[in-house]
Amino acid sequence: MTSKKGHTLRIENEIDKNREEGNWKKVIELAEHLKVQYPSNECLANFLCGEARLESFLEQTPPTDANVAKARTGLAETKQYLLLAANEKDKQALVVLDAHLLLGKLHYAMGMYDEALFHYEQAELHTLTEKQLPSRSLRIIAESFAIKGLCLEKLPPSTKTKYKIAEWQDQMIKCFENAGDLTLVYLQEQDKQAMQQQISTYYPNSNSIGSYSPQPPVSSIKQIGPILETALQRAPIFHIQAGNVQAAINRYRGILSAVESTATQRLRLTLTRRLAEVLLRGISGSLYKPPLLPPETSATNAGHKKNQYGSNSGSSESPWKPKKYTGPNQFIPRNECEEIILLLLISEAMAVRDAVLSQSPEFKEARIHAFENATAVYDLLTVAVVRWSQVGLLYESFERAMKFSHEEAHVWTQYALCLISLGRYAQGHSVLKVVARLTPHKVMPCLLAARLCYEQLNLIQEGIDWSQKALQRETTSPQGLQSRCHLYIGIGNSILSSNTSIKQDKVHHTNIALDCFHKAQQCDPNDHLAEYYLAHEYAINRQINEAMVHVKIALNLRAEHVPSLHLLTLLLSAHKQYTDALVLINSVLEEYPDNLNLLYLKAHLELHNLGGTKAFTTIKHMLHLWRNLYEDQTNVDCNEQQSERRSETRSVFQLYTSEMSDKDSSSLHAHSLAASRIEQALSEVASSLSSFTPRPGPQRAWLLQQQIWLLLTEVFLVLDCPLEATLSLQEATNIFPLSHHIMYTRGLLHEHKQEYTEAKQCYQNAVSINPTHIKSLQHLGLIYHYLGSQRLAEKTLRDAAKIDPNSHETWYNLGKVLESLDEVEAASDCMATALEVETTNPILPISSIPITFE
Repeated sequence: MTSKKGHTLRIENEIDKNREEGNWKKVIELAEHLKVQYPSNECLANFLCGEARLESFLEQTPPTDANVAKARTGLAETKQYLLLAANEKDKQALVVLDAHLLLGKLHYAMGMYDEALFHYEQAELHTLTEKQLPSRSLRIIAESFAIKGLCLEKLPPSTKTKYKIAEWQDQMIKCFENAGDLTLVYLQEQDKQAMQQQISTYYPNSNSIGSYSPQPPVSSIKQIGPILETALQRAPIFHIQAGNVQAAINRYRGILSAVESTATQRLRLTLTRRLAEVLLRGISGSLYKPPLLPPETSATNAGHKKNQYGSNSGSSESPWKPKKYTGPNQFIPRNECEEIILLLLISEAMAVRDAVLSQSPEFKEARIHAFENATAVYDLLTVAVVRWSQVGLLYESFERAMKFSHEEAHVWTQYALCLISLGRYAQGHSVLKVVARLTPHKVMPCLLAARLCYEQLNLIQEGIDWSQKALQRETTSPQGLQSRCHLYIGIGNSILSSNTSIKQDKVHHTNIALDCFHKAQQCDPNDHLAEYYLAHEYAINRQINEAMVHVKIALNLRAEHVPSLHLLTLLLSAHKQYTDALVLINSVLEEYPDNLNLLYLKAHLELHNLGGTKAFTTIKHMLHLWRNLYEDQTNVDCNEQQSERRSETRSVFQLYTSEMSDKDSSSLHAHSLAASRIEQALSEVASSLSSFTPRPGPQRAWLLQQQIWLLLTEVFLVLDCPLEATLSLQEATNIFPLSHHIMYTRGLLHEHKQEYTEAKQCYQNAVSINPTHIKSLQHLGLIYHYLGSQRLAEKTLRDAAKIDPNSHETWYNLGKVLESLDEVEAASDCMATALEVETTNPILPISSIPITFE
């Protein structure tokens, strides 16, 4: 008798072992043997035959809608075995329970959802006690809860009352949450068993046979199955559909804080990404609730607590709840920014780990799948970090993405935009070349490259080439960007026109620019930029009335366009309507109070119209505004691009590029960029030879402050306050001592004091650095005149007239010099030219308006 019981026990142990391993063929053999040898166990044998056939069939034919017909024919015999086991109610209660649960799974596979729910009611699934269970039983119950939830999803309530729908949703969510928790417990148990097998392999004296592979990943991933994977993801989705976003977030957090198992490694990538997406879209500011601190009670004490009944229990001590990570140094995010970036960086690490580097054809499908996962993470990361100005973090991520993004245009495009945002313009331009090659029909990469050439790299001709290439692509493959292509070609030619002093070339490029702007306007009559650039080009060529017409049209199309408002103010000043210009600039500043460009223009209008005292008040305000906008950047590691974006209007103070009322704006003039590079080289030499050290932080921010101090110096000179002017100039000199602006302004100070020799030296230094600095040439010619070098004065002023023939000061000074040389007729012509030019002369040059593409 003892031998018989022992033999039965050995067979049952062998059966349990094969059930755990999913060796269903062997389970059927053992079940048939059990039925023949021990008829009293027929109920168990029938159950095992039905279970093995069901699982074996579903491994080959997953339970999907497309496979319902196959399941109805292929599972008929299996159904009979399980029904026989389920009807033996008085013999083996546990077998009967499991049979009903598997019948629910079988009917779900066959598309018979009502019958599936009937069997779960027979098994009283919702009343099962939460207690320690064998691994196979955990899986059966987890799948049962999942399938019950899926069946409920397929069978919505017939009565569409709010109460019924809420009850139905609540029931589904509970099913999926229970299924998810049990799945995590089951997978953690699987990893524990795999670890024990691994230990037994290394220690042959262990009681375990040790004949199985110690590596769990492949088997574990196979074991999770589509039903359990669906269960883990479903509950948060239903919480969101029910309008309870916080519950969905808590559910995601609960799953992700569970101790990781091998089978969930790839699934965690999806879950972390989804949680980050929910936080990005659904939670912000005061609505955000940080994760709770982990409970102090260790999960290892769970077995000493009483088992709790029902699935509502949130206690972490329940044996049906997964073990959570615990420890004294866990990082708890304090706000949504920290949590989102943390989740996305974790997702990125997992996506990079799973990336397929091989380009072999056999890995194509896996490579595409891994790349799509990674791209989804990078897109979310881009949205998140740009929102909080953490582009440097994005750059590091895209650097890692390059290794598996061969010939992938989307990632290369994002990488290029990231580099441009960081101010790495040359590198961004190189990446855009790759993007343009990878997308031979797309127009946008060419336009981006052209904008970069115009705005940052001073590669004007290359920018025109890019724009023409964009136009060719637009012609062969229309993308609605024809107007922009013509506009960009026009901008490039407008810049070339401003850069050349040869009249024939100037006229040629001006005509091309006007023609392109007209074409852009015809392609898109509602484009404010086309009208603005028409007005801008007419204004540069002193056709003020035509410019006024087009700038008003531009403002009708987009009333808040700051460059158009800036241009209109300058055009009013060209018409000598200074009061109207001042009224306009004050009204614009009410809308854009932090725009330093407009404040700079306002100071000049006040200086001309109201006197230096009023301008002095405006300049004080500019210094205060600079401190609010930029001072924090000078104390931290901040890149130049962030410095440019400080103003809410996105119209950055570009006085350095407007050259203190000069024509040679670096946004539209090549020589100014060359001058700034010379100044940078000189400052590097100065820092090595003297005690001068550049100010910390972005140099652009300091250059802006320097320009305000220099403007203040000029105002003090107008007010006849040389001492205050000297102090103000010293403040500017402390920032950047070798700027030609500093040398020019110092020359003004010496000229004011009638120290002509010193003034001459300062102006000569300024011209040595920037030979096209109009103000320095004008005053240098005047100083030569004062010192008696009339022919040298004449040559200097004629050079200035070649650079900018529309400056009335140049012609007036030249007239004075020629008069002193007794060349009365020539002097008279110069004076007449000065009067003619002055009638269309704005308070500041038109080219002082920064180049715009928005």
